[in-house]
Amino acid sequence: MDSPAEADVVWMDGKLVFWADATVHILTHSLHHGTAVLEGTRVHRSANGPVAFRLDDHVDRLLRSARILRMDLPFKRDELVAATLELVRANAHDACYVRHLAYHGAGPMSVVPDGNPVRVAIASWEWGAYLGDHAMQHGARLMTSSWRRNDANALPPEVKATGPYLNAALAKREALDAGYDEALMLGADGQVAECSSENIFAMLDGTLVTPPVSSGILAGITRDSVLCAAADLGIPTAESPMTRTMLYTAEEVFLTGTAAQLTPVCSIDGREPARVGETTGRLDAHLTGIVRGELPDTRHWLTVVDPPEAP
Repeated sequence: MDSPAEADVVWMDGKLVFWADATVHILTHSLHHGTAVLEGTRVHRSANGPVAFRLDDHVDRLLRSARILRMDLPFKRDELVAATLELVRANAHDACYVRHLAYHGAGPMSVVPDGNPVRVAIASWEWGAYLGDHAMQHGARLMTSSWRRNDANALPPEVKATGPYLNAALAKREALDAGYDEALMLGADGQVAECSSENIFAMLDGTLVTPPVSSGILAGITRDSVLCAAADLGIPTAESPMTRTMLYTAEEVFLTGTAAQLTPVCSIDGREPARVGETTGRLDAHLTGIVRGELPDTRHWLTVVDPPEAP
């Protein structure tokens, strides 16, 4: 995976700073204890110029994650949305990935970040397919990880925080070392949860099925977008527990996430689905049509980065 392509500036604590100057102190609390919350948002090319996809929803989830962790952000929702658009304009991106990060800065080194200032940063960079162009075109190869997804009674899956990503990193490393593209993670109950950084969907007897939130997954925004797109296209859907053996005999399997977007799956533990990419392609084309302005944005998902000035 490529490193982020260096941009001109990063937004930090209310102002733009040069990319090379966007640094933190070595005693930053979140660096030692994982006490940070994050978001990833895509900006796409469209007929109206660059548009941020579901930016409001991503910022809202950042604020919810912070609230669960009792982290008081020094910026309001509208300020973070405006800062995001300011940053993308300043970096002259017409398509990019945006990373929001709220973290506890340097201060006391107790496990609990009492007395540590809350800092907020937003970065943007050009980033292609998370799992690579080959996986997007031909499908990703999954293996069931020996590492289980974090139990909901140990770490709340509703929180998109940095600390729990150690769980994902262990699973992903195991999969890569074994020659696969991604790790399929089971929950504490042995049922399918999600992959290291993506939600998972499977076509089962003509119904598009994805594990429910109660399976310990992060309720992905791209996941929700796919469920909405399926409704638009008349594809039956269900949120239901799944075993990995159900995936072995699925008609089709694909992954969703802001970074991964919609990535088809060509094998799970060496078993191939009946087909690769058919439903994935239909859903992706529908969502792409909305982003590009070819289909109506009836759910108001798009935020134009540089809206035209009023006459």
